[in-house]
Parts: sequence; C-alpha cells; structure tokens
Amino acid sequence: MRSVEWHNDRLCMIDQRKLPWDLELVDFATYESVIEAIQNMTVRGAPAIGAAAAFGLALAAQQNSTHDLDLLRRYLNTAAQELRRARPTAVNLMWAIDRMLPIVNSSDVASASDLRDAILTEAQVIAEEDVAINKRMAEHGAALIKDGDTILHHCNTGMLATVDYGTALGVIRMAHEQGKKIHVLLDETRPRMQGARLSAWECKQFGIPFDIIPDTASGYFMHRGEVNIVLVGADRVAANGDTANKIGTYQVAVLAKENGIPFHPTVPTSTVDLKIASGAEIPIEERDPAELLTPYGMALVPPDYPVRNPAFDVTPARYITGIITEKGIIYPPFEVGLAAAKK
Repeated sequence: MRSVEWHNDRLCMIDQRKLPWDLELVDFATYESVIEAIQNMTVRGAPAIGAAAAFGLALAAQQNSTHDLDLLRRYLNTAAQELRRARPTAVNLMWAIDRMLPIVNSSDVASASDLRDAILTEAQVIAEEDVAINKRMAEHGAALIKDGDTILHHCNTGMLATVDYGTALGVIRMAHEQGKKIHVLLDETRPRMQGARLSAWECKQFGIPFDIIPDTASGYFMHRGEVNIVLVGADRVAANGDTANKIGTYQVAVLAKENGIPFHPTVPTSTVDLKIASGAEIPIEERDPAELLTPYGMALVPPDYPVRNPAFDVTPARYITGIITEKGIIYPPFEVGLAAAKK
C-alpha cells in the first residue's frame, strides 16, 4: 500500500487524520481537493506532499477538457501556482511543481492530449523515484545503527510521510529488516500527535519494538543513557545545513548535543534548498489555534485563551552530526557537501 497513488484516473491517498483508528483511502478528482488535503493534513510529510502536488497537476489537466493547447497551458500554470501555495515550509511541494512546469510549457508537446499524458507520466516518475530514493537513504542510514541500539524519533517520517518506505523511519525499518535488534522511542509530537498516532502505527505494522514517550521526556531518556542515536526527517534544509522540521525537533537536537548523542536528519536531496542561505530564511507555517484549544474535538483549553501554534522549528547546523541522503551521509562543512549532493 502506498500513501499516495494514482488509480483509475484518480489520486488515491491514505487519510492520515483517521489513523491509527481507521485506515481510510480517499479518492481525489480535482486539484482543488488536493490543495485542501495538503492544508488539512489528510496528506503530510514533505515527500508525500510533493508527489500529491504533482498528481494534483495531473488532475488539473484532466479537469480542463479543452482541445486548445495554449488554453490548457494557461489553466495549468494557474493551478500550479495555487498548488504551490498550499503549505509554505515543505520545499518538496515547490520542487515538484517546478519540475512539472517545464513539461507544461514545453514546445515539444504537440497537443492538449499529449500534454495530459506527459504530465501524468512525470508525476508517476516522481512517485517511483521517491520510493527508490527512500530505500537508498535507508541503506546509508542503517549502517549507522548497531545491533541493540535504541533510537529516538520525532514526528512521522515513514511510508505515510513519503510515497512509500520512508526517510528516518525508513532507516529504522531497514535496520529492523536487516535483523538488528533495535528499539524505538517515539516522541508523541504534539499537537497533532504524529509520533504517537502515525509512527507507532507504522512500527506496529512492521513489528518494530517501540515505546511512545511524552515530548518532554526526550531529555530524561537521553540523560539516563537510554538513547544511542536520534533520527528525524526535515521539510527543508538550507544551504548551510540548518534544518526545518516538525516543531519540537530543535529542542531534541540541543538535548542530543548536550548528551553526546548523534543527531541525524534523513532527507532526499529534493528537500535541500540551496536558494536559502540559512534557516533564518525558511518560512514557518503557523497553524489553526484549534489544534491546541480543541484537539480532536476535545475542549482542553478555554476558547478565549490566546494561542501560538508554529508547525515547524529550525535546528541550526551546529547541532547536526550528519545529514542522511540518497547520495550518502553528508558531514560538516554542510555548505560543501550539500552543494555537491545537489549536482
């Protein structure tokens, strides 16, 4: 099963809001519905969002039945810009759209029908590449994990956050499949509980031993010597190695540094944004206060209380041991290694 997949002229995605209670597959027939799914986190995770956006553009091509190639191109360019704005932090969204637009505007395409076919083909290529890239990352990262290790993981970076297999959880899955006896501590990852709901669900599917821990307990387990390595994902990596990831990652990185524990983001090179010099330039999404006031419909806080709800934070490169990519593990100086990996 894939989290994002094209099926019978529709985009099919797992509704991640329903897990772990229900595994529900949802069909999407319009690019506008894909935008809504990205915004409301039916689909989440940088690589999965990128693939969803690419397929969203394929849906846009189907929605417009014109035979006029120029009219279709104008329509698709408008749809592409709307998809691009769906969420601001995850660079894979912009990367996927930027990869699709040269096809939309190519002078080599002879007809509207050919353009529709070419766009869908490219979206499917992006999805297949994601799976292959994840497995290569997993192989590189699994070499860092020793038999008997306990791994601390924040948020969700597995098959649900990608088309399939995963980034940081993909590394953990690969180590488990290699027969290494490992244990995973999963930060619950408030306020949307991606660790407790999604990462735990994935670990359970694959038989990987785990414990869910409060976000506030990471330092406790590190200080007790119960963590050997920290693995996280990322939604954007700046040219200097600063990394934006799910809120709470920064404090985990600081605690790992304090306790002498390796800290490794795991990202495809498509998540590296060399146009941004440092994490200070990464836009941070602020989400609906309701995620804190009434999570899953439960009124935990009076509705008139003020709320700040950033979805991401930035981990400065000085706290990062190495960045696991499909091209290998990149170590400081990150400016050099990241630039080389993007070539």
